[in-house]
Amino acid sequence: MICVGAIIPDKQILWEPGHSDRKDSPRLLKMESIGGGMASGALRPVMLTWGASGRVWALFLIRVLSSFLLLLSGIMLLLLLPFRRRTIVVATEEKQGTATVTGARRGAEEKREGMLVRVPAAMVHRRARELDVAARRVMAIRRVRGEEQGEVGSCQRDLALFSTERGDTLFTQSWSSVSVRTEGLVVLMHGLNEHSGRYNEFAKQLTVSGFKVYAMDWIGHGGSDGLHGYVHSLDYAVNDLRSFLCKVSSENPGLRVFCFGHSTGAAIVLKAILDPKIEACVEGAVLTSPAIRVQPSHPIIAVMAPIFSLVIPRYQFSAANKKGPPVSRDPEALKAKYSDPLVFTGSIRVRTGYEILRISNYLQQNLNKITIPFLVLHGTADTVTDPSASEMLYHEAASTDKAIKLYDGLLHDLLFEPEREDITEDILKWLRARVGSTELSR
Repeated sequence: MICVGAIIPDKQILWEPGHSDRKDSPRLLKMESIGGGMASGALRPVMLTWGASGRVWALFLIRVLSSFLLLLSGIMLLLLLPFRRRTIVVATEEKQGTATVTGARRGAEEKREGMLVRVPAAMVHRRARELDVAARRVMAIRRVRGEEQGEVGSCQRDLALFSTERGDTLFTQSWSSVSVRTEGLVVLMHGLNEHSGRYNEFAKQLTVSGFKVYAMDWIGHGGSDGLHGYVHSLDYAVNDLRSFLCKVSSENPGLRVFCFGHSTGAAIVLKAILDPKIEACVEGAVLTSPAIRVQPSHPIIAVMAPIFSLVIPRYQFSAANKKGPPVSRDPEALKAKYSDPLVFTGSIRVRTGYEILRISNYLQQNLNKITIPFLVLHGTADTVTDPSASEMLYHEAASTDKAIKLYDGLLHDLLFEPEREDITEDILKWLRARVGSTELSR
């Protein structure tokens, strides 16, 4: 109720005719002289009440809310200032030129005669994304085909396209020995922003020890569908791995299936094997630097990611370190990684960062439900994923067959560290023990 101070004559105030029965009409209080202390006609304050005060408050609140939204819009514009319009460069061939897709006007030096046609910006972005996927897939295919046409060795490398339940197409490849009897299968999941082809040498070493290797570029990576480096939901990758494991198992009956996962790929493996159906068909898992607890590449990601992932999911934090923290002590390995067009080296996208935080939080709450045999390996100097989280996995998992090994001073990409041969041997030793063979004929 709003009270208003007024000055009125000191005399009787009558009700306004015709309004005495209306609840929303103003109520005028009858005034009488008090104690005769004031002369007739003198003025003094009186309190009037207005029955429509609720509507006045509503108008006031709307005005305040409008001002707040205006202020919030200004803050959002300031937050978006660091984001720049990016020109998308799509490599059409390795070492052979590039095709640039941009929404900007052509420069004066490229003036041409003809009709100028304006199209919606959304169409340009979609077309650029399609070209990007096509170029990456062609590059991934050429790498496999190029190795097939090279010198004939003891390893056969093949590729295949895998369709998901969502209708996306994923690039997959496999390695098998032509001279060693296959004892088991290893399904490999790469880490964030990389692709399965980076593990070519590791896969070949597995084949020498009698393992056939399958690998999948998960959504938004390598030769698979999706905006490069963008993951709308890591549950997509988890479900895709489940389907891929079922396919691989059905194509190779009687062979034991193991999973290998690195970093975020290891987190995907862990969440997938929590499914009883997948747990039943997987004999064990090897996990390197699993993303069970991660340190965001930029502090604002942890705070704002839940909101921004819904509003601007594809934006990249330009303030974040483009190459991220150091992942290997081998300069040549770093050079090879960050010069690889199939490796996404841009700043992390908002939604992708949020999804990593989300899956790591989920795993921390469900570690005690993991029952399959596993080997977890981690470098103590890793600044991307937390080594202590691997220790937490080892202690909390319900598995009876589990092992952990921490490498003093090693960084995140264990298989690309100078000690990669020793690490590979540790992995092979663990796998061999679970297929019942310590030495395989060559």
